[in-house]
Amino acid sequence: MEVKLQTARNLVGRLRGAAAAHDGAATAVAIAEIRHVSKEDPDIRALLADAGAVPFLAAQLTSPSAASEDAAAALLNISISAPREQLMSVPGLLDALTAALRSGAAAHHAAATVCSLLCVEANRAAIGARRPLLAALVSLVRAAPRPSTRATKDALKALFAAALHPPNRAVLVGLGVVQALFALVMNDGRAGIVEDATAVVAQVAGCEESLDVFVRMSGLRILVDLLDHGGGASPRTRENAAAALLNLVVAGGERAVAEVIAVGGAEDAVRELAEDVTASARGKAKAEALLRALDCGGARRREHRLVDFLNGLVQSDPYISSPASASTHG
Repeated sequence: MEVKLQTARNLVGRLRGAAAAHDGAATAVAIAEIRHVSKEDPDIRALLADAGAVPFLAAQLTSPSAASEDAAAALLNISISAPREQLMSVPGLLDALTAALRSGAAAHHAAATVCSLLCVEANRAAIGARRPLLAALVSLVRAAPRPSTRATKDALKALFAAALHPPNRAVLVGLGVVQALFALVMNDGRAGIVEDATAVVAQVAGCEESLDVFVRMSGLRILVDLLDHGGGASPRTRENAAAALLNLVVAGGERAVAEVIAVGGAEDAVRELAEDVTASARGKAKAEALLRALDCGGARRREHRLVDFLNGLVQSDPYISSPASASTHG
C-alpha cells in the first residue's frame, strides 16, 4: 500500500505542477494517467482523493478542454471507492459537475458521478438544493439530438436517486422532468430507456405537485396503457407504471383516485396486472394495492376509508412516497 500511496502522491504532484505552470499538454497527460490508474486499481482511488486530486480534476470540468472527459471519468472512478462525504466537501465540485453535464464529452461521466454521490442519503438534500444541477440533468434527458444511450441512462439514474429524497420531487416537477420523461417513454426505442424513465416517473409521482402535470399531458392515460399486457411493455415497465399510479394516489388522495378512475379501462388494466401470473411479484403487489385504493376511493362517502387505507399502505411499504401527503386529505 505504501507504493500505491507514493504513486498517488506523485501523480497528483505532477498534476499540481502542470496546473500551476498553466501547461495544458502536461496537465492533460497527468489527468489521463490518473484516469487510467483509477480505473485499473480500485485501491488507489481513495489515496488519490487523500492526495488532493479532486479539486484539480474538478477544475478541468468548468471549461471545454481535451482533458475534461478524462477528468470526469477519473472523478467517477474516485467517487466509487473514496468516501463520498470527502468529495462533497470539496469546494466547487457540484458546480463543476453541473458544467460538465452541459458539455457533450464529459456529460455521462458527470451524471454517473452525481449518481454515485447520491448513493449517500445525506447528500440528497444538498444536491437537491442545487437547482442548476438538477436542471442540467433534466436538460440532458431532453436534449436533442439525443445524447448517447449511456449518457441518458446515467442521467436517469441520477434523477431517480435525487427523487428518493421527497423534497426534491417537487423541484424536479417544476423543472419539467415529467414532460422530459414521458417524451422518452413515447418516443425513445433504445434498449432499457423506457424502463429507466418509468422508474423515475414512479418516484416523482410521489408529490402533490405532480398530479396536475400528469393530467395535463395525459400521463395517466400513458401509464394505464403501459399496464396492458398486450401493449408490449416489459414486466419492469408495467411494474413501474403501477408504482407511478399508486404513488400519485398516495400523494394526491381522493382527487388522484378520481382522475385515475376517469381514465377509460384503468381499473380493468390494474386488475389484469394484479392477476397476471407472468408479472413480477412487486408489480402484482403494486397493482393489488392500487386496486384496493381505487375501490376505497370510488365514492365520496368513502373518503375517510381511503385516507386510512393510504396511511396504512405508507407505513407498511417503505417504497411508497410521501406519507405526509396522504394524511392531508383526511
